[in-house]
Amino acid sequence: MLKLFRRSTRRAFLRNAALLGVAAAAALSVLPGDTRAAGKVRIAFGDIPSVESLHFLIALERAREKGLDLEVTYLKSEDIAAQAVVSGQADIGVGAPYALVQKVKAPIRFFYQMSTLSFYPIVNTEHYKSWKDLDGQEVAVHSRGSGTEAIMKLMAEKNGISFRNISYVPGSEVRAGALLQGTVKATIVDSTNRRILMEKAPGKFAVLPMEGVSATDEALYANANYLAANKEAVGTLVESLVQTWREINDDPAAVAGLRAKYKLLPDLPKDLEADIGPYFQELVAGKSLPQNGGGEAAVRDDFAFYTLSGQLQGDAKTLELTKFWDLGPLDAALAKAGRR
Repeated sequence: MLKLFRRSTRRAFLRNAALLGVAAAAALSVLPGDTRAAGKVRIAFGDIPSVESLHFLIALERAREKGLDLEVTYLKSEDIAAQAVVSGQADIGVGAPYALVQKVKAPIRFFYQMSTLSFYPIVNTEHYKSWKDLDGQEVAVHSRGSGTEAIMKLMAEKNGISFRNISYVPGSEVRAGALLQGTVKATIVDSTNRRILMEKAPGKFAVLPMEGVSATDEALYANANYLAANKEAVGTLVESLVQTWREINDDPAAVAGLRAKYKLLPDLPKDLEADIGPYFQELVAGKSLPQNGGGEAAVRDDFAFYTLSGQLQGDAKTLELTKFWDLGPLDAALAKAGRR
């Protein structure tokens, strides 16, 4: 179960969750690469537990109900999560490290598309009002190799500009807070934090136009050998994900009830509790939660997007799916659940 320090304020909640990630990262750094708890599935998540991850936390609880022994470690970035999986300190990672597979030849394979990109480039209008205004300026994204970075790089290319610097600030809520405080002037946030920004400071921020983006935001991945040797455990996890994603697509309001059932994020501040329903309604409306966990068509969309944004090299049409994805676990789960 989640181990969060108990605090009543939103700032304390975020600060302590971040500290938990730093401590976990330090712990991972000293573990031998071949350390392995028998039967335990170790998941490395490069973010803090929040409203944005509730659907994933619910699916994990359902997998536990089916007998899966899961251990989730929250880390301060997707980079560290990927390193943990590559080094053998974790079994499964969350993110979209396509470049790691191609450029470093990391022996990992994606096996479940959790979400597609649903983000909003946003600027402080006291400084910028268009993409052209960002030429030579600094922007903030989630982490190196993340979907948020890919979007910003792609939009820079499309608008004929270049950034002076890209800074990495994990957590959409953290980036939104930095905008409100004035320490960040241009960044990219999710739908919930876009709404919060507009409500708290009407007229101060503007969303920049973004078109033609359809790709994986977060996926699950693991070492190829791990996937081959742990088909039953991975299958149980994928089945729980498909079940949960479909239930939420059918009724986004179900998330609040499932959060209460599994006692998830007990210290979530009241103002963030109110965002649960609207956040998942927007995800569902934007078709950001795949009903079938991705599949070949989704992978081809990824190839097109990530080659355009520079995360992948080569011709998107000739990239080999099996060098990046193992669709076996997903195909097996859909054979039981059916396709939608």
